Amino acid sequence: MPRVVVLGGCGAVGSVAVETLAGQDLFTEVVIGDHAVEKAQQLAKRIGSPKISAVFVDALEPETVRKAIAGADVVLNCIGPFYSTVKPVLSVVIGAGINYVDICDDVDVTLEILDMDAEARAKGVTALIGMGSSPGATNLLARLAYETLLDETDAIDIFHTHGGEAVEGEGVIGHRFHCMSIDIPMYLDGRLARVRYFEPDGMALRQTFDFPVVGKDIPIYPYPHPEQVTLPRYLKLRQVTNKGSVLPNEYYNLIRDLCGLGLAGTDPVEVKGLPVVPYDFAVAYILRERERILKETGFTRPCGCCSVIARGRKDGAPREYRFHMASRSQALGEGTGIPAAMGVMLMAMGKVSGTGVLPPEACIDPMDFVSLISKVMKLDARKEDGDAFGGVIVEMVDEKGVVTKLDI
Repeated sequence: MPRVVVLGGCGAVGSVAVETLAGQDLFTEVVIGDHAVEKAQQLAKRIGSPKISAVFVDALEPETVRKAIAGADVVLNCIGPFYSTVKPVLSVVIGAGINYVDICDDVDVTLEILDMDAEARAKGVTALIGMGSSPGATNLLARLAYETLLDETDAIDIFHTHGGEAVEGEGVIGHRFHCMSIDIPMYLDGRLARVRYFEPDGMALRQTFDFPVVGKDIPIYPYPHPEQVTLPRYLKLRQVTNKGSVLPNEYYNLIRDLCGLGLAGTDPVEVKGLPVVPYDFAVAYILRERERILKETGFTRPCGCCSVIARGRKDGAPREYRFHMASRSQALGEGTGIPAAMGVMLMAMGKVSGTGVLPPEACIDPMDFVSLISKVMKLDARKEDGDAFGGVIVEMVDEKGVVTKLDI
């Protein structure tokens, strides 16, 4: 049976993946690779399984990665921010000839690692990238609607929100600044366009959405996730968009406004004779204010929802399918870590096809994913209380606007 190494395995996402994988009989050993090795050892001790161990790794030091993954059958990479870490990690893993899964959600670097496809194929490596919530589960639900529910699919719109996690780190804030600062790809009218978050073309795409379990009229904003780039490569579509936010709104607004004021910059500013990096100040200020905002807004526990809206035609009539992965008690860690663990399990079961660098829709049968996650999480796909991630709420909207709940 295979040995899996989870890089970043004691973080918010990686720790969920580790615990999920440790509970399966598929693996003889689950290794937690992390820069915070003492924390990793504590997690291994808390889980209490003899198959769990911990090892030091630094994503930017290739030799530590090479040493950590030695003897592994699969590597799961959860070390962010991916725009700075995923290329060096994947390069080492491909060089070692080991199969790979990650949760990379940075679109700019996704394009760069897709260019490593030939290198991976030459080594016989299967590198499943973007196997989290968005991207990840969203790609597979989009393919499910495209292949089995609609005769013709015009648009895939992906909406997500989450918040209330017990802790957030600098990397999370840095990722949000990054998402607001780069060109954002959107597949519109059959072509790839790029918009800017703070410019009129990006602002025109802002909207609100009713998320089951989480709340109604939640503002969502353009997000530079990989689905807009990868889905049109494999599915014939006219539109793919991705929009999201973080809860509560007051917290997201603080991050947005500081970024808009230029405080995501890294060039030092002299303040009373001392150099101050705006980014460092902004991150520290945001993390301090987060505690106050959560308390004042009553956001006392995590929640989250990721929705995929597929629109097209069925039997000649307009039809829409909505998939919601929602929880009122779990958020980013579970919503991303559980699908990532499913990707590793599917790879161990021989259900990830092909070699090279591949997004989920290119190499996983959607029903294999839905069946596995429902079985492992022991959740009824029809349940609507949103107690935990794993089940999928499915709605069909007919040409008259009548909404019917379905069981897939």
